[in-house]
Amino acid sequence: MKILGFDHVQLAMPKGGEAQARAFYISLLGLVELPKPAELAGRGGAWFQCGALQLHLGVESEFRPAKKAHPALRVEHLEALLASLRGAGFEAEDDTAVPEIRRAFTEDPFGNRIELVAA
Repeated sequence: MKILGFDHVQLAMPKGGEAQARAFYISLLGLVELPKPAELAGRGGAWFQCGALQLHLGVESEFRPAKKAHPALRVEHLEALLASLRGAGFEAEDDTAVPEIRRAFTEDPFGNRIELVAA
């Protein structure tokens, strides 16, 4: 037995936040929405594709945003994305804790931490 890789990462979101999720993950970050299987569609949430990986947002009844745990997305043209996020009202903080990696952090509309790493 051996682990072959990651299939997806899941974050939580509050009920009814699908439109906000789409505006952020599709319109700002450029991910592609995937249809959820019929058996899961009634639960709410949304699934997105990013390269070979998927990012799933699942509805959690007692939602609390992930402030430390987070996905890290590799980004082409990081500066342009940061400008777009800031222009849309999202904070985007540059991080220099690891000098050889150009990265920044933002939060999705629900307060989940998102790391953005320059490709």
